[in-house]
Amino acid sequence: MDTKILDGGMGHELRRMGAPFSRPLWSAEALIKAPQMVVQAHTAFIEAGAEIITTNSYACVPFHLGDELYAERGAELADLSGKLAAEAAAQAGKPILIAGSLPPPMGSYRPDFFDAALAQPVTRTLYRALNNYVDLWLAETISSLEEFDSTAEVLSSTDKPVYFSFTLDDDSSSPRLRSGESITAVVERVSKSNATGLMFNCSIPEVMTGALQEAKQAITALQSALQFGVYANKFTPIKSTQDSRSQEIEMREIGPEEYVRFADTWRKLGAEIIGGCCGIGPEHIREIDAWRRQLSAK
Repeated sequence: MDTKILDGGMGHELRRMGAPFSRPLWSAEALIKAPQMVVQAHTAFIEAGAEIITTNSYACVPFHLGDELYAERGAELADLSGKLAAEAAAQAGKPILIAGSLPPPMGSYRPDFFDAALAQPVTRTLYRALNNYVDLWLAETISSLEEFDSTAEVLSSTDKPVYFSFTLDDDSSSPRLRSGESITAVVERVSKSNATGLMFNCSIPEVMTGALQEAKQAITALQSALQFGVYANKFTPIKSTQDSRSQEIEMREIGPEEYVRFADTWRKLGAEIIGGCCGIGPEHIREIDAWRRQLSAK
C-alpha cells in the first residue's frame, strides 16, 4: 500500500515562522498582512516531503474573522488562499496536489455551536472561492454527523475527490466523535455520500488507533471502498468546553520519531494518507517521508 503524505499544521507553522498571528484571526492574519509567508509555509512542507498541501482557508469563516470582516473579505481571502497554494505548488518542481480546506463554519471542537442554517452558506462561499484551484476537497475537523450532512450537501455535485475528516473525543475510553456519535455511525453515513475517503484529524494521536480499527471493521462489513487518512495534533486533550477562537490550547511534546511510530500503526490499519494537524511541523513531515522511503526500499 502506497502512503501519500499530507502537510502539517499551517497555523502553527506560520506562527513559528514569525508571521502575523493573533486570536481570533489565527492563520487568516497572514493572508491579510503577509501572504508570501503563506507560500513559504506551504513550501516548507513541500520540501519536507508533503505531496498534498492544504489551502490556508481554515480561518476564513465568521468564527475567526468576525461577521463584518467575513462579509467584506471572507470570499476574497479564501480565493487568495487558493492562489497562494497554487503558487507554492507551481514552484515545487514536482507534482503537488492541492486540498481545499473546508473548515467547521461555527468553530472547531464544539458540536453544540453548530447551526446548519448559518453554516451551510459559509461552506458554499468557501467552495466557490476555492474550486478553481484545488485538486480535491478536505472537509476538516467535523465534530458531528449534523455537521457532516451540511458539508456533504455542498460537496454533493463536485467531480473532484472528497475526503471528510472527523475530530474525536480526546477523553473517551472508546472512539467517538466530539458529539458522542460512534465511528460505525460515521462510516455508515459517509459511505452513502460521494466521499472518496474518511479521515480523522485534530485529536491526540492516541485516540486515532481505536477509531481506525472500528472504521475498518465497519467498512469491511459494508464492503465499502472508502480510503483512510489520519493527521493528528500535538495538543493536550481538548475539553468539551474549550473554544479554539479565544482559548490557547496547551501543546505537548511529540517529536518526529514518536509521531512516526504512530504513523506506522495507522498505516498497518489501512491509512493511505498521513500528515499532521496543529503543532505537527515540517520536521515531522520530513521524518514521515524518510520512514516511507525506508518502507519502499524493503
